[in-house]
Amino acid sequence: MRYLDPKNDLTFKKVFGQHPHLLKSFLNALLPLEPDAQIEELEYLPSELVPEVPEVRNSIVDVRCVDQKKRHFIVEMQMLWTDSFMNRVLFNASKAYVKQLRTGQEYHLLQPVYSLNLVDDTFIHDSPEWYHHYRIVHAMDTGRRIEGLEFVFVELPKFRPQTMPEKRLQVLWLRYLTEVGEKTVEIPGDLLAQREVREAVEFMKESGFSEGELVAYEKYWDGVSVERTLLADAIAEGEAKGRAEGEAKGRAEGEAKGRAEGEAKGRAEGEAKGRAEGEAKGRVKGELLGQQKAALKMLRKGFGIEEVSALLDIEREEALRLSGLMKNFGPSAEDHCGG
Repeated sequence: MRYLDPKNDLTFKKVFGQHPHLLKSFLNALLPLEPDAQIEELEYLPSELVPEVPEVRNSIVDVRCVDQKKRHFIVEMQMLWTDSFMNRVLFNASKAYVKQLRTGQEYHLLQPVYSLNLVDDTFIHDSPEWYHHYRIVHAMDTGRRIEGLEFVFVELPKFRPQTMPEKRLQVLWLRYLTEVGEKTVEIPGDLLAQREVREAVEFMKESGFSEGELVAYEKYWDGVSVERTLLADAIAEGEAKGRAEGEAKGRAEGEAKGRAEGEAKGRAEGEAKGRAEGEAKGRVKGELLGQQKAALKMLRKGFGIEEVSALLDIEREEALRLSGLMKNFGPSAEDHCGG
């Protein structure tokens, strides 16, 4: 029996976007809700058109719903992390909060919005913690807070199963997301022992998907792969170029300032400032160059102009320009990309 990965757009929405009882169990397990504030009923809301994160437009999956108390819940599955994603999450939650009221209605009718974000990437590198709960609190007295918006981020790569009797269902759902997939040979017995998790596992059997659904499943992973390659190339090139420019500028500024304040102190401060400015400038240039090179690679592999424009989130005219460079200069087209 072959299983599919539940983190894919198709599979995630099939489980949590079509079966409210499974989403209810998932949210009650993952969100920091008090025992007397558990979700009892759910109603799905349509996903809205919100600003995309340009670098990762194809790797975000979201499900929206409201419960019996009219509290709003936004669940997002993010395959790749960028700093822009945090801004997108804040925008989505704030918009959901504001849009609850119609003109003339009282503010006391506003209900909380909970944003649950599952990230298949590591974004906090100096801590082993994988569960991050944010809310609006008083800076000096954290016991005082403003109700309305709460955010939970889960770094899936950091998750390690532990024996936590009070959070047993949370552990099972996270194991479902991290252990079930295309390499799964046998499903662990404790996952099958829990009714909702067992049902979610059954939905991941490849035999339950049509040929068209399987094509969409693979296409989603292709899009994620392109985005992952683009980000990695852009960051690597940006860092290399930024480091070189930063060291050169930092050395010059450091030497000049060092004459006045002392060579040792001047070089340290100059290199630090120069490296920061150079790396920032180099990252921008590197990301653009990496995007252009990724587009040329895709064009050589037979991707069409519209596909390249959609997958890399570049203007159609830019894709056409790069296609012309490829025809005119062949293998050396990268040397003529320009800015």
